[in-house]
Amino acid sequence: MNYLLDLCQNSVLQTALLSWLVAQLLKVILVLITERRLDFTRITGSGGMPSSHSSFTVSLAAAIGFISGFDSVEFGLAAAFSLVVMYDASGVRRSAGQQAAILNRIVEKLGKEELSATGKKLKELLGHTPMEVVAGAILGLIIAIIRYV
Repeated sequence: MNYLLDLCQNSVLQTALLSWLVAQLLKVILVLITERRLDFTRITGSGGMPSSHSSFTVSLAAAIGFISGFDSVEFGLAAAFSLVVMYDASGVRRSAGQQAAILNRIVEKLGKEELSATGKKLKELLGHTPMEVVAGAILGLIIAIIRYV
């Protein structure tokens, strides 16, 4: 039971989760401002501005750096993890979302719902533009700085 208490008191994890939550809430606010609609699905959804994946991993790495030192093995590991996640978000996942958009248009033009394995449109908002990734990374860094400096 002490493990659960320790986990809840882990300031590095708290920082990363806070950063993720702020990024997701910002997505809801930005959709409200730009599209004039309240979309609470953005709280748990992927893609969009800012990247919560980038925010989460950068704040995690920065928090580890502030606690263990920026020359520590732990920081090096977390920083490498962040770079992989951000590369994936702006590369592979973004490409998959673009492909999903094209496939959805093809199925729609053919008018054949049975071409889709699920009968639903494929999810198109999967990855991030480079700007969304950078914005998420800056947000994560700012949150870590606020918490540790």
